[in-house]
Amino acid sequence: MILSAKLISRLTLYHSILTGLEEEGIDTVSSPQIAELLKIDDSQVRKDIKFLGKSGKTKVGYRVTEVRKLIEKTLGFEKTKDAFVVGAGNLGLALAKYDDFKYYGFNILALFDNDPIKIDITVNGKQVFHIAKLPDLTRRLNVEIAILTVPKNFAQDTADYLVASGIKYIWNFTPTVLKLPDNVQVWNENLIGNFLQFTKDI
Repeated sequence: MILSAKLISRLTLYHSILTGLEEEGIDTVSSPQIAELLKIDDSQVRKDIKFLGKSGKTKVGYRVTEVRKLIEKTLGFEKTKDAFVVGAGNLGLALAKYDDFKYYGFNILALFDNDPIKIDITVNGKQVFHIAKLPDLTRRLNVEIAILTVPKNFAQDTADYLVASGIKYIWNFTPTVLKLPDNVQVWNENLIGNFLQFTKDI
């Protein structure tokens, strides 16, 4: 099953809506209700949910819990994906404190930095290690994912170090366009670009 980036994005938004409805004790929801919340066409919602193998019932809609579970199965939430945060600055610490990652099968094991003041502190139950310990812990814990939150002038060198340590997936929160081998997957989180696009009409 091949999922496009846009479909994955929509499914995660549906999941958030469905989870909220469950918490409110609501059992069913229609595609127009979901579409209205996201300001998209309800035909797109129906198409996406049909892709999951589920069709809604006329005048009833979809069973909230059933569709939520289908999304979780499709996106692999039940499979835990361990990761390291590299860069224990404000952004790295904020990500380590975000508990809701666990609902999506994403588990931050530890943080890494080279600032002596930050080494050995604990953040939300996760220890900050010196970056020199990353290769050993990557091998021992079989971690393939790193979240990169270092200052931009250290981004490329740090990414090279991650790859040499066995990291295969990098979630890049720096503004640096990384140059890495083709077998390493990078997702660039363009915070500034997203903000400028969001505020372009202001």
